Amino acid sequence: MARTATETQQQAAPTGTVEVLEPLVRRVLAPNPSPYTYTGTQTYIVGVGESVAVIDPGPADEDHLDALTRALEGARVKAIACTHTHRDHSPAAAPLAARTGAPIIGCAPLAIETDGPRADAPFDTDYAPDRVLADGEAIEGPDWTLRAVHTPGHVSNHLCFALEESSALFTGDHVMGWSTSVVVPPDGDMADYMASLEKLQQRDDRIYYPAHGPAVEKPRQLVRSMMGHRRQRERQILRLLGENPQTIADMVPQMYKGLDPRLIPAARMSVKAHLIDLERRGQAARSADIWREG
Repeated sequence: MARTATETQQQAAPTGTVEVLEPLVRRVLAPNPSPYTYTGTQTYIVGVGESVAVIDPGPADEDHLDALTRALEGARVKAIACTHTHRDHSPAAAPLAARTGAPIIGCAPLAIETDGPRADAPFDTDYAPDRVLADGEAIEGPDWTLRAVHTPGHVSNHLCFALEESSALFTGDHVMGWSTSVVVPPDGDMADYMASLEKLQQRDDRIYYPAHGPAVEKPRQLVRSMMGHRRQRERQILRLLGENPQTIADMVPQMYKGLDPRLIPAARMSVKAHLIDLERRGQAARSADIWREG
């Protein structure tokens, strides 16, 4: 039975429970908590009545698929939409499509080798969309419109989805209230990530619904803060390189005091993404694993 969320969202809702966030939006939490997914992947159901869309169906976990099937009972699923193809987001798309007959519509397929830190983050190589949405294209139901907003950076195929009827934005992993997004080269790109944050800063969304963590009720304020945080990290890197040549392993403990050891690989990847961006701009250079001022 659905219940109204009070948005005490720092605590995990029970997995498999349907939460009503607003008239057109419901949420079901997948049972995949981790240091990188927070309380787990949040699958959103958009629309009421007979026609709905599912955003980020999550991992191919049978309990989660059963919970989604119960939540969708009596409705026609117009689309299963994925923000991107990390394995905590899209693998449930195919089995959910088999259960519902719905098409998979959303981000482009992307499967590459990565030197990223996460056991749950490699790309979903089985993802096969029926339709790929370009920036600005929409999926529509009788009482809802989801418009794609291309936001590369975390990964190159990342999409957000704007619910036009309520000025809500489903931000996937691009913007999250509990943590900054990990940018993992070679596909993750810091320049693209910053440009995508700037793109969202120019919008006038009322609320963000991320794939992990609480809803963001002051979106533009958070985006400004995230952009400032990334610029601060860049300044830290330039200061350290100005002192002497450094390896990424040298820089991380100086930049991330008290970091959970499980997150050190993620921090290293984000520092690497910053360094690659600085290298392109002529402000950093490298020889093997040693970085210095450009």
